[in-house]
Amino acid sequence: MQSLRQAVCVIVHDDEARKVACVHYANDTWSTVPAWTIPGGKVEEGERLDEAAARELREEAGLVVDPEQLRLVHTIQVKAGWDGKGPFLLSVFAATSWRGELTNTEPDKHLAVQWMDASALPTPMFPTSHAALTAYLAGDGRGFSTYGWEASEDLRALVGA
Repeated sequence: MQSLRQAVCVIVHDDEARKVACVHYANDTWSTVPAWTIPGGKVEEGERLDEAAARELREEAGLVVDPEQLRLVHTIQVKAGWDGKGPFLLSVFAATSWRGELTNTEPDKHLAVQWMDASALPTPMFPTSHAALTAYLAGDGRGFSTYGWEASEDLRALVGA
């Protein structure tokens, strides 16, 4: 039986300005075209989920949050990752306070890291990021969704592409 990999991402929400932090991902291992996502990545072995989320946010966007201040807002069970390494569980955290300036700290992987209007999410966007942001911004209390379980879902499709 294959173990379920863990991934995390952080919705950084500036509620007053109605903006969210987004990453324009350029690496073609995930998509044939650059696509938008939210800061996140893989959980290292033995790492707490909230600590992994805070680490990924700092590594990808230069923003610092205390792991204890992150709020788990959504979980997405993905049937098959685009990397061909099987299923994973994406834990989506939200941060409404942080330290530092939004910065593209990984220019070898990302075209840009920007504040985007929460009411007009950029496209194309990774489907899991779009689902997480849409549920969070709508105040969806269910907190759980799946991706790739419906036969009609194209596992490489990007929202808006």
